[in-house]
Amino acid sequence: MFSKILIANRGEIACRVAATAKRLGVSTVAVYSDADREAKHVAVCDEAIYLGGSAPKDSYLKGDAIIAIALETGAQAIHPGYGFLSENADFAQACQDAGLVFIGPSAEAIRAMGGKSESKRLMESAGVPLIPGYHGDNQDAQFLQQQADDIGYPVLIKASAGGGGKGMRIVEKSSDFIDLLDSCRREAITSFGNDQVLVEKYALKPRHIEIQVFGDTHGNYVHLFERDCSVQRRHQKVLEEAPAPGVDTAMREAMGTAAIEAARAVDYVGAGTVEFIVEQREGTMNFYFMEMNTRLQVEHPVSEAITGVDLVEWQLLVAAGQPLPKSQDDLAINGHAIEARICAENPDNNFLPATGTLFTYQKPEHSTFNITDVRIDDGVREGDVISPFYDSMIAKLIVHAPTREQALARLDRALAQTRIVGLPNNVAFLRYILNTDSFSKANLDTALIEREQDKLFDQHPLELSTLVVTAITQQLASEATMQGSDPFSKPTGFRAYSDYTRSFSLVYDEQAYSARISNWHNASGADSKKGGDSLSSFTLVIGKEIANTQDDSNINVAAQTETVYEGQISYDSSDTHNHTLWLDGARISAQSWVNNETVYVFTDSGRDEIRLVDVMAHVGEDTAAVGSLKSPMPGQVVAFKVAVGDTVKKGEPLAVIEAMKIEHTITAPTDGVVAELLFAAGDLVADGDELLRIDSESA
Repeated sequence: MFSKILIANRGEIACRVAATAKRLGVSTVAVYSDADREAKHVAVCDEAIYLGGSAPKDSYLKGDAIIAIALETGAQAIHPGYGFLSENADFAQACQDAGLVFIGPSAEAIRAMGGKSESKRLMESAGVPLIPGYHGDNQDAQFLQQQADDIGYPVLIKASAGGGGKGMRIVEKSSDFIDLLDSCRREAITSFGNDQVLVEKYALKPRHIEIQVFGDTHGNYVHLFERDCSVQRRHQKVLEEAPAPGVDTAMREAMGTAAIEAARAVDYVGAGTVEFIVEQREGTMNFYFMEMNTRLQVEHPVSEAITGVDLVEWQLLVAAGQPLPKSQDDLAINGHAIEARICAENPDNNFLPATGTLFTYQKPEHSTFNITDVRIDDGVREGDVISPFYDSMIAKLIVHAPTREQALARLDRALAQTRIVGLPNNVAFLRYILNTDSFSKANLDTALIEREQDKLFDQHPLELSTLVVTAITQQLASEATMQGSDPFSKPTGFRAYSDYTRSFSLVYDEQAYSARISNWHNASGADSKKGGDSLSSFTLVIGKEIANTQDDSNINVAAQTETVYEGQISYDSSDTHNHTLWLDGARISAQSWVNNETVYVFTDSGRDEIRLVDVMAHVGEDTAAVGSLKSPMPGQVVAFKVAVGDTVKKGEPLAVIEAMKIEHTITAPTDGVVAELLFAAGDLVADGDELLRIDSESA
């Protein structure tokens, strides 16, 4: 076994590899960029060496610098993780030339199987069924468009060197092909440094099922069964599970055999994944080779859960020249496992990646990087920043149970106990997926999210009254922490004879509300200054501000609809986040956090948010100019699709921004004329920077 390895990666996977290495007594060397100087993976490794700038091309893609650091620190091997250089054949060869062990397959195997076009030609010659498509070297745009026309739409353009859902575009009609090809190529260059693509038929109602394979230097091969990764957005996996629902023993053996033969054909060594598209038609399932990922996969923990195997440990053992610890007959499926990818993104805004600080990051009871009922693999801590330079994934939540139904319930419960505040995230969205009929009943295919969109987007699981009372309670609990002996310092104010009444302004789902509480009095006599529970009764009136109307005197008045609630609140002034509420006799346990006036509310039923507006803090503020367009995230301007003076229609593409290695198109919010471009292609922009101005009156 090695005494020291260098981990040529960052984030969760770097921490994952370090955890197994530490258990085996192997020292680890981390490398880091400017953005990752304080990152978790830097802290958990035994050594950490500065690599370069924040952009991947200036750091984690600098193979020569990484090899130099490995040699300088005395590392014997390099673990590439996934992404970055993990499927770069030249890097694998350079490691070997430098006398280092690349913990993965040979450069020849990566070249043969890592490139989608080459691997498909190899599988075709081996008799593995392929989905119709063009996988050749002719990359002329007009030629590729003709191939797509011949195949028949819809087609899928895929970066040949791609992975992780990047560099992929679905084309519905021939007239869209060239624009989507250009976009795919730009993203492929950014992510993989290679813009070669293939074109293939886009299968209808497909499932994505993959086989985990392993080979060693002694000619032994095994598969560790299948994973279903059909639930995807933007061709990126959202939920993965093992074993795949509906796959019987005969199909499992056929796919496993095909995967092993694919690995054997290139003398594959280490962990790899053979991915298949499974077409479902009239009750049958036919599988077609899609690609082989010549590395460890993000979703490897579900295979570990059902087999009891630490795949990173196997990687290290095999790379050190040892035989596989188990044969195929030694491997069996135990129970069911599901992994949920928790990402910094806004599902309700086309999954727009988000950046920012993990203001609150609380996890359910779990283990880390160990096989158990509830496991969380992450590379961040509370207070860390999610930057625009890398992937948006915050953590992976993995559960294991005897049955799929139990695993679903366990995952839903664990997600319900997860608290993330500070940036948009998909935790609530993941719970919505689990509770759809399609997922709960295993009616799976890659279009599940689109099919169930009415139940997945713009959902509000909490009642407005719950949000309002929790927001007010959060405010009062925070004020109570500042209460002194002076009666005027009490959050309810000093009064001699009258009842306490207080008004609040709130915004929920872009709708303004007013609320007032009255008849506020302590019902339990608890002394909140000593940190005990404070139980207070109240009357709550919530008013929805409908519009400004005119009465008979021609005076503008604010029209409202009002709802009255009676209730009680219990909170501990030493803990401003946990609350017990009674609303019209119903008991609700809630937690809340405040960030920039937004109150984030969590209950077992779900999470939502509401703004509690400090009216005085906004006096004199100017509103944003009508027709201005701002960047929704930090990133780089790839291109402007318009010029000054152009007439545009609502929804027309205006600019392309690249962030987290994904392109995002900014569209016109209204008809108008482009008045000014405020940046140029290649410029870096911050979140909220105004990109261009549209004069809507000139249209």
